Amino acid sequence: MHERPNPDDRSDNVERLQESISNTMENMRETKDYLKAHRGELRPKQRQDLRRQQAQRADAIEGFRREIEDEAEDRSR
Repeated sequence: MHERPNPDDRSDNVERLQESISNTMENMRETKDYLKAHRGELRPKQRQDLRRQQAQRADAIEGFRREIEDEAEDRSR
């Protein structure tokens, strides 16, 4: 017996993307606080890795925002 795939339900995409932005921003704040609190304790590689991760998070947020714009455009059609 073959199962049919679920239909593409995009009705909550904007809400999920906004939640992803909020979660990512919270992670960025926590990492910033961690870097500040442990400034003298971190090795250069650890600081570099955390800063790289922060940059990736910032890029992800921009991507989420572009997706929200796309979804808004699709909904207006």
